[in-house]
Amino acid sequence: MLTASIEFDFRADGVARYANNSNYRNDSLIRKEMCVSQAMIAELKRIIQESEVLKEDDAKWPRKNKDGRQELEIRLGNEHISFETAKIGSLVDVTESEDPEGLRVFYYLVQDLKALVFSLIALHFKIKPIKAG
Repeated sequence: MLTASIEFDFRADGVARYANNSNYRNDSLIRKEMCVSQAMIAELKRIIQESEVLKEDDAKWPRKNKDGRQELEIRLGNEHISFETAKIGSLVDVTESEDPEGLRVFYYLVQDLKALVFSLIALHFKIKPIKAG
């Protein structure tokens, strides 16, 4: 069975942590840590707030199953919310759920956050130095 987990954490002090445990071909856990600016933290807050995910409730979302689960925990100011649903393979899973509107908000926010994190990692860790010369 292939189990995978991707975790990322952004702290108010600008420390960002990423962990990826895919277990693909017995890969080990990949961990990255970097510092991001307060502007990046502010942008993350804006993305989360504008998504309106904090208004959602996962009570009618599909429960975790043999394929796994997706989780999202957000601590933003005095607000703390945690969501859990079955792994979403495609938008069909979203539209066929009991709460397609709420699950759609969750799905797109997670996609946006993952894209942002992967971009930050690529920029921070994979830049090739310019040769002087």
